[in-house]
Amino acid sequence: MSVSVLVDGDNISGKHAARILSVAAQHGDPSIIRVYADAQRPSDWHGAPGYQMLHAGTGKNAADILLALDALEQLLCRGMRRFVIASSDGDFTHLATRLREHGAKVIGIGEAKAPGAFRARCTAFVQIGPAPAIALVPSTAPNVSDLDIRIRDMIAAHGKGGAGMRIAVLGAKMHAAHGVRISTRTEGNWHAYLSARPQLFDLDPRGPEAMVRFRPGGFGGVVQKAVRTA
Repeated sequence: MSVSVLVDGDNISGKHAARILSVAAQHGDPSIIRVYADAQRPSDWHGAPGYQMLHAGTGKNAADILLALDALEQLLCRGMRRFVIASSDGDFTHLATRLREHGAKVIGIGEAKAPGAFRARCTAFVQIGPAPAIALVPSTAPNVSDLDIRIRDMIAAHGKGGAGMRIAVLGAKMHAAHGVRISTRTEGNWHAYLSARPQLFDLDPRGPEAMVRFRPGGFGGVVQKAVRTA
């Protein structure tokens, strides 16, 4: 099946060109391979093998807008059903959502700075480039881990109002977006992991439709900060 590879050249470096194509090839035949950027500026995307550069101009978010327009045109007019969106920009959260609402598969590719909302809206997300060390800066919740933060963000992105998110769906999304396999942890399954953290999560009794909600007060304003390591 054909795959459309669309790269935000103003956000992702051309040094990742080969890696992006390698990921795309795992999902089908990359029949459309485009990078969007201001072609008048020096860029390591110039001459990247296999890529067609589309000049987006110099306007604010010009590359983002042109990429999104092309993706929707390919979806609605050409029947494309598989997309690789390469960017670390959270603005593509809406595009990924709309493509998936129309039944398309969306593989996100980006660096560690890519926000959780964009990752969560993709069918799967592949992180490229070095991962910065993450320091948790707690206020009133010193036992909140990086995994807990990611779970909270996933529930926030996919939760249904105050009902929360199905635990079964959470597990699948966490694996697709972050490569998390709960079976490799001591708890062994998501229900056990979440139950062990009642200050952070509120969940239903076991069952295929069991839901989980996060407790905002339990996180106590914990944020993530990337820190440089020596």
